[in-house]
Amino acid sequence: MEHQGRHALVTGGGTGIGRAIALALAKAGAEVTITGRNGAALAAVAAEGPRLHPLEMDVTDEAAVRRGIAAAAAARGPIAICIANAGIAEGKPFAKLTLADWRRTMETNLDGVFLTLQAALATLPKDGWGRMIAVSSIAGVRGLQGAVQYSASKHGVIGLIRALSEEYMGGPVTFNALCPGYVDTPIVTRNAAAIAAHTGRTPEEATQLLAKANRHRRLLEVDEIAGAALWLCSEAARSVNGQTIQIAGGQVS
Repeated sequence: MEHQGRHALVTGGGTGIGRAIALALAKAGAEVTITGRNGAALAAVAAEGPRLHPLEMDVTDEAAVRRGIAAAAAARGPIAICIANAGIAEGKPFAKLTLADWRRTMETNLDGVFLTLQAALATLPKDGWGRMIAVSSIAGVRGLQGAVQYSASKHGVIGLIRALSEEYMGGPVTFNALCPGYVDTPIVTRNAAAIAAHTGRTPEEATQLLAKANRHRRLLEVDEIAGAALWLCSEAARSVNGQTIQIAGGQVS
């Protein structure tokens, strides 16, 4: 119960990695605000424990983010732990990529992280303890073929985290990024279906193709990412700051 009495916020907390991190933080004693656009998914997660609190919020909507996070802090205290997890994963050959495609990814994956972290930091008192974590990707440390806008957005997240760690250096708030490979989540399921549709492979073959992109050639499980997040939030990681924690079954870069 290391985080008893602390308030955590997890964006994209209704499914996948966000859901797993939210459940782990609640088990560790935190009061956890979970945000997302799907109210039904958030309600289903909140039903799993009394420390889970749903908040419908679109991270691309600045007013909604600032209003929602301020309201959550008023209800449950400053955001001591912030997991900026909400994101989308879309790919397309560069020659066919439109500015609308580019902007849609940046609004969610990069602008959304910026807004979330800024609003969460604003709730902390002077010299207040904090753990700010953004979920990037292996695409944040290397480019992924056919996913230019996604790779660029995740590289941007890492740049943001590194700059914040320098700006707040020496204080009680740390900033780190998680960089998972392919994780067994609905996003990977959708991507595998898209690959199957375009290549003639079966969904199972497409899933295996993604799994082989991880160094140990299997899909990651969400508890592996949640475990890394919990460690970054712990006192044991108090000197870990400005880092990119790669979780992909082996060396990525």
